Amino acid sequence: MMDNGYDYDVVVVGGGPCGSTISTLVAMQGHRVLLLEKERFPRYQIGESLLPSTVHGICRILGVEEDLRRANFMPKRGGTFRWGANPEPWTFSFGLSSKFAGDAATAYQVERMRFDQILLDNARRKGVEVREETSVVDVLVDADTDRVNGVLLSGPDGVRREVRSRFVVDASGNKSRIHTRVGGQRRYSEFFRNLALFGYFEGGKRLPAPNRGNILAVAFDAGWFWYIPLTDELTSVGAVLMPEALDRAQGDREKALLDLIQQCPMIAEYLSDARRVTEGPYGEIRVRKDYSYIQEKFWRPGLVLAGDAACFIDPVFSSGVHLATYSALLAARSINTVLRGGEVDETTCFEEFEVRYRREYARFHDFLVAFYDMHQDENSYFWKAKKVTNNVASEVESFVELVGGGSSNEAALVSPANGGRRGAAYQELAEMVAQPVQEAGEDRDLLRSTLARSVSKEGTRIQIQAELGESTDENIPVRDGGLVPSTDGLHWSTPPQPAG
Repeated sequence: MMDNGYDYDVVVVGGGPCGSTISTLVAMQGHRVLLLEKERFPRYQIGESLLPSTVHGICRILGVEEDLRRANFMPKRGGTFRWGANPEPWTFSFGLSSKFAGDAATAYQVERMRFDQILLDNARRKGVEVREETSVVDVLVDADTDRVNGVLLSGPDGVRREVRSRFVVDASGNKSRIHTRVGGQRRYSEFFRNLALFGYFEGGKRLPAPNRGNILAVAFDAGWFWYIPLTDELTSVGAVLMPEALDRAQGDREKALLDLIQQCPMIAEYLSDARRVTEGPYGEIRVRKDYSYIQEKFWRPGLVLAGDAACFIDPVFSSGVHLATYSALLAARSINTVLRGGEVDETTCFEEFEVRYRREYARFHDFLVAFYDMHQDENSYFWKAKKVTNNVASEVESFVELVGGGSSNEAALVSPANGGRRGAAYQELAEMVAQPVQEAGEDRDLLRSTLARSVSKEGTRIQIQAELGESTDENIPVRDGGLVPSTDGLHWSTPPQPAG
């Protein structure tokens, strides 16, 4: 046991991208970290489509960019959509800025079994103690201070043991057993309450070059399909269904998925010569509730929620791993700062984490509400979504207030006068998509739009930090009394005081 009465500085629950990232970023600062993962890797996981900020930002900071290159994952230059009023598919390409041309404006489609293994193995190399097949039953709480100070775990032998730590990070995802221990409850979005039915196919067709590695998203009357090329042969295919269409996923899952594919002509054509994988980890047709939610509280003294343990948003824009690893970076800054000691107290550090994570979630939420508003068929799911956003503005305002909050001082999100500005931003995005497509796959420069620039903003900063080895472009706090990233990007600092 450590001299201060703790076994570890930090215990991280969950070995996915969020848990591996935060463990590594804290261990790289010389702190003692224990990561507990209930399964034995490699294990199956959904969420195969990445954004550039994860590949060229977080993964570069972690030191695994070369490992990803050697893994030969499918390159992805953006997303191709049969979405909105256009009869032909159009493409959203990554071109975050002139600083990130070429390879830095691409991402990967990954088999999560292999990607997650790379990150977990890297955590071990960076000094993290990793225990697999170990579940966390509950957190430990100091009776005198009410501070979380460790976990009760159950190892492969089934024996329960207590481990003491200065901090516990819950990075165990949407099925977390301990997220309620921060207090409050999960608030579910009234807008994004969907269900995904998905499986894997071999021999599916590919988009024409240069978009053959793109995720293909195709809207149809019951929702939308994802079509993700993982290798030259293997494709992940899933139908995201609106609540009114959930009865289509009942009964025989294979029949339900194949029937839905036939209702979406473009996906049916791409799979016309394909066969469904029926063996191994990709042989099961799976169902997942893709209900979007956010926890009322993200932390309490000694315990912090990161990744899907804190919040989850609809997957149409491949934001899942980005939000998980971005929250890990924010939480690592807070933990590293407190463990180092000095000028910034724990409460201020974790308030900074929470405000920034809620702010990023709110950006994607607003962008996705607008994106779902683009489909023009009055019989479609997206038209119903349009009516939701038009008729229940107060719900959107209250949701944004929840995720952005007056505490974040985000006037652009919570100001009553902002309804018109948000509407204008939605309209701007819709008009870009509505431009006639001269040929299938033609690029749309969505990053010129206000909403798209907003969701790419933090990713660009992370890539700059990874490229330069330091954080140099953010000296203004996002809220009154807030903090800014330190020069190394792995701690918080108080902002420089204006001269005079």
